[in-house]
Amino acid sequence: MTTDTNQSPSLNKYSDLLIIDGALSLDVGAQPNLTHTRASIAQDVKHMLMASGLVTKLLAQRSSVMRSDVYTEMELLIETDIRLVPGTIEFDIRTPELITIDATTYEFGPLSTEVTYVTPTS
Repeated sequence: MTTDTNQSPSLNKYSDLLIIDGALSLDVGAQPNLTHTRASIAQDVKHMLMASGLVTKLLAQRSSVMRSDVYTEMELLIETDIRLVPGTIEFDIRTPELITIDATTYEFGPLSTEVTYVTPTS
């Protein structure tokens, strides 16, 4: 995920601390990096899914039918974000460990974020 670093103040309507690999991103002066606009919304979507427990629930499911139910729950949860256009959320599941989420924001156009998780080994 990239940050929108060179945005004018009017485009920085949504700002957040930048989190990379679960840790706060710091600049060379040990100050937190910020993320803005589309990247901030994408980060919020990712963290919403992680905090919901649905990604963990997905790990526990081996049945493709039950996994589909979890994906539906994830989609419905993401659609509660009022910054996103309902009906534009799409999942790209190319590998069992990675979900790419694409959606469209009302103000900033398309966004994409990834949620990674590890499948249990037996």
